[in-house]
Amino acid sequence: MAGIYIHIPFCKKACHYCDFHFSTSLKYKSDMINAIMKELVLQQAYLNTTTLESIYFGGGTPSLLTQTELTQIFDVITKLYQIANDAEITLEANPDDLTSRKLSELAQTPINRLSIGVQSFHDEDLQWMNRPHHAHEATNSIKRAQDTGFDNLTIDLIYGYPLLSDTKWIQNINQATSLAIPHISAYCITVEQGTALAHLINNKQQATIIDEQGANQLLLAMDLLERKGFEQYEISNFCQTNKQGKHNANYWKQQKYVGIGPSAHSYNGTTRQWNIKNNLKYIESISKDLIPAEIETLSIENRLNEYMMTSLRTSWGMDLNKIHVNFGEQENDRIRESLTTFKENNWINIEADTVTLTKQGKLFADYISASLFATT
Repeated sequence: MAGIYIHIPFCKKACHYCDFHFSTSLKYKSDMINAIMKELVLQQAYLNTTTLESIYFGGGTPSLLTQTELTQIFDVITKLYQIANDAEITLEANPDDLTSRKLSELAQTPINRLSIGVQSFHDEDLQWMNRPHHAHEATNSIKRAQDTGFDNLTIDLIYGYPLLSDTKWIQNINQATSLAIPHISAYCITVEQGTALAHLINNKQQATIIDEQGANQLLLAMDLLERKGFEQYEISNFCQTNKQGKHNANYWKQQKYVGIGPSAHSYNGTTRQWNIKNNLKYIESISKDLIPAEIETLSIENRLNEYMMTSLRTSWGMDLNKIHVNFGEQENDRIRESLTTFKENNWINIEADTVTLTKQGKLFADYISASLFATT
């Protein structure tokens, strides 16, 4: 099965750390919705399947869409695809958008999972991030969502920034688990070029990000959430039993997905493509029946490297037998030899020809996978 990702490129305000594509102007929102619906039609053949296992509204801030706009998009999707009976249909939402009225409207759509951008349960941290909500709104929005019937929830939390002491980080995790959240995504803050945070740091208006803090707080999260019964099925994603995010898991399993909207990425196993990061140019191109995307045909080395990079981040790990079958004995032997040092460092486990990262190894995931990459 496959999935659809729909990028909604609008936000009320710009978070200081964010480098995703969005606009704080809603002037072209109606035109964008029409273009997204049209791109769904133009991209219909990309997945080469008629059944969807997941639909994910990301952004940006998809909770800015009205019930009518969401229904219009779903009407197009249901004309083009069959949606599996157990499909996961997720909408990213800011806590301040999730009023009782908004949740009641969302409950009348096919959406069955909410991803709430909490980031922190501390007001001073939210202010530092330039988030549009307050800590009490995060807690209240979760409770309102549950009261409305949305029990399949995930929240985002951010760690590794100067204001976040270990004590506050533990408080954030404890608050999330006390609210019976079945899925938590925990992301280490990064300083991306061109963001407000990068500008503030470069101008000495903010403290620099310390890598060691992020590493220590990831270890804290792993230990604390494990004790609370959560599985870390991917480095940034933790869930209770049988509560993996299908959209997340399918990405790491390299399942096919098509990305709709400006800046959205698509992958079908042999090619990867990404749409232009410009709202007006995207709308104009779609109006001419042209998908404004760059396309990359994946070489055998690309496919091997992507498999290693994605699988090593997961609890199910990298299957050396799969590498042998799909990429040849020579690559399998090369990789096995390269793994020796990581095994000696206690960064990996190898059981039944499956490679998984240890807790310490997860701190070096990018380095390990890059060290294994095949070169052309």
